[in-house]
Amino acid sequence: MNEIIAFCGLLSQAEQQEWLRELTHLLDDVDIISFEQLSNEQKKQVTVAIVANPNPLELDQLVNLQWVQSLWSGVEKLVSQLSNKQVKIIRMIDPKLSSNMAEAVLTFTLFLHRNVQTYINQQNKKQWIEHELIDSKDCNVGILGLGELGKASAQKLVANDFNVIGWSRNHRQLYGVECFHGKNGFIEILKKSNILICLLPLTNQTKNLLNKETLKCLPSNASLINFSRGPIVNEEDLLELLETKHLNHAVLDVFNVEPLPENHPFWESSKVTILPHISAPTDVKSASKIVAINIRQFIESGKIPTPIDQKKGY
Repeated sequence: MNEIIAFCGLLSQAEQQEWLRELTHLLDDVDIISFEQLSNEQKKQVTVAIVANPNPLELDQLVNLQWVQSLWSGVEKLVSQLSNKQVKIIRMIDPKLSSNMAEAVLTFTLFLHRNVQTYINQQNKKQWIEHELIDSKDCNVGILGLGELGKASAQKLVANDFNVIGWSRNHRQLYGVECFHGKNGFIEILKKSNILICLLPLTNQTKNLLNKETLKCLPSNASLINFSRGPIVNEEDLLELLETKHLNHAVLDVFNVEPLPENHPFWESSKVTILPHISAPTDVKSASKIVAINIRQFIESGKIPTPIDQKKGY
């Protein structure tokens, strides 16, 4: 009898079928079945589930579930919604995902550094004004979060001659990057960052971390890039600091509510660049290969991939 793997996710039919085609191709001796097609007997046999924004009530019905493989890097919803805390959560760690994020970080760091939005605004007003270009070596780019995505992004920026500084909860060392950690280090990196990039996971500790008090620690005319999770940034406080010109610009790919509501004030602000959660899309082909390796290893040896620390949330 083939191993039965449940596929649970609030995806469109087309998205689900794309994942199932790729995963079935790589695991042709495994039965990967969407949750709604599982019989009651099959639900009892499931020990592994592949998940993408799953309905937690579905996972509760998999009574012998041992671990879940997330198709996304962010797993905060799984941590908060999974009722059985004994079930191990495996987040997606994909070099392609890290590469996509690093490319987006570089793109929008350059967007801010080279005053692209300012020149767009001037074009709309038919203004011909040249602005001083600061050498990239004199631009301090701070990265909050030095996990897989943060490390790849930092290395990409270092390779492009930016002065990169980084912060993490615990002490890290990264070539070419001045690293800070802990509460004191957090304030220190804020004070030094001309461009601050948020790549932190969303946890109880990071929710609302970037608020009026902490954002005011940034130098006058600094800019923010948030490519992690919306609730880490207090949206009202950010908008106030942009409007009072303490901050210059914000590039936001994530929000408290997505899609961003049409009446949200960010839409009307020339100091905000809005992206539709596209900074680091998961690549179906490369991610499916990683899922297949993890599941194959479990079937052959019983070894579960390294899970997240559910107490930390990452």
